Amino acid sequence: MEGDQIADVTDALSVLPSHRYPFPGHDLLIANLTAVRARINQLLPTAQRVALASVRLESPVANPGKIVNAPINYQAYVDESHQDKDLQQGIGGRPTSFIGDWGLFLKANSALVGCGAEIQLRHPKRRNDHEVELALVIGRTARSVKREDALSYIAGYAIGLDMTVRGPEDRSFRKSPDTYAVLGPWLVTADELGDPGHLSLELSVNDDIRQRSNTRLLVYDVPKLIEYASAWYTLHPGDVILTGTPEGVGPVKPGDTLFARIEKIGEFRMRVADQYAA
Repeated sequence: MEGDQIADVTDALSVLPSHRYPFPGHDLLIANLTAVRARINQLLPTAQRVALASVRLESPVANPGKIVNAPINYQAYVDESHQDKDLQQGIGGRPTSFIGDWGLFLKANSALVGCGAEIQLRHPKRRNDHEVELALVIGRTARSVKREDALSYIAGYAIGLDMTVRGPEDRSFRKSPDTYAVLGPWLVTADELGDPGHLSLELSVNDDIRQRSNTRLLVYDVPKLIEYASAWYTLHPGDVILTGTPEGVGPVKPGDTLFARIEKIGEFRMRVADQYAA
């Protein structure tokens, strides 16, 4: 990305190693990001430029091994859920307390889309909610990582939308329909972003501000989340961690337009399809 232009550096993918079956269970581009970036720098001077407005943005990570989610990770959201019966139902009626009591959960990879797609809502008789979150992408294999080393395992960051169907079923089940995991607009590499602990974020629906907060208010901050997750399972290059959503979670309906922004990453507008999925 260069302002409102995109440099076509597709040929940088030629540095990726070839594999035979069984294929690796991680994202090859992220695992080889250092080599890809070096090749990008070689290609940039003569790369063709196209207008950002002329392209459709797909997910910046094509093949994450898993999408890890952090529940109830802003205290204000915990407080809000105590007052909202729909949010309480969305966690099975269990009292909302502390992330350490709940652990983490996974979304299906098939839910993943970029912000150039449309969100296709399911179950018209259910409440479908938006949740804006800082998303981080793991850059190298992480197992039992210490907090002080955690940031060195991050390849980059993006904006995440953790779309949710409210109801009594298991949380991972209700959060995994197609298009319910949005990642965009692009990947900002860790060296470009710096400290992820003081980023403002917001989301509006049809230009009505719903969510506005800052990552300094995370209960488990980014290093703690990596330490916590990697103590339970190995994180691989390309794995995505959605860090949790702040207060202001609310419903969306067909035809709505969502606007999401996170400081130092960017912003995007995304439509909700005009009709529910069949």
